[in-house]
Parts: sequence; C-alpha cells; structure tokens
Amino acid sequence: MNGLKVTKVRECALRGCCYMACWPSRMRAGLRDERGQGTTEYAILVGVLVVIAILAIAVFRPKLQELWDAIASGINGL
Repeated sequence: MNGLKVTKVRECALRGCCYMACWPSRMRAGLRDERGQGTTEYAILVGVLVVIAILAIAVFRPKLQELWDAIASGINGL
C-alpha cells in the first residue's frame, strides 16, 4: 500500500467507518478532478486538424500537382 492509501485507511478508522464505505465520496471527488482536461482537449483539437489536413491534401492533390509542375517548369526556364 502506498502512503496515501494507508493515511486514508487510518482516517476512516478514526472516524469509525470502513475504508470501502468511504469509496463513494472518493469516487465523486475523482469525477470532479479536472487535471489533464486541457491536455485532452488539445489532443482532440490536434486530431481534428490532422484529419482536416489529410482531407484537404486528398481533395486538392491534382491542383497542387499542377501548381508544383508550373513552379518547377518556371524555375527550369530561368
């Protein structure tokens, strides 16, 4: 057992309740914990942007190839 669990067990014993009887309040506290929420939101945002970029490349590939060929021929003509 880690130190935190041992402390919680002692705390529950001092209050006269079973450690397992306290788990609903610990679960509610865990659900309210919002640490890491920002990281998750950024990960979802990056994922959506990657999907949009892939779709844009797939849709505009022929036009991009024409533009690339025009630039290459212009450079070769110098």
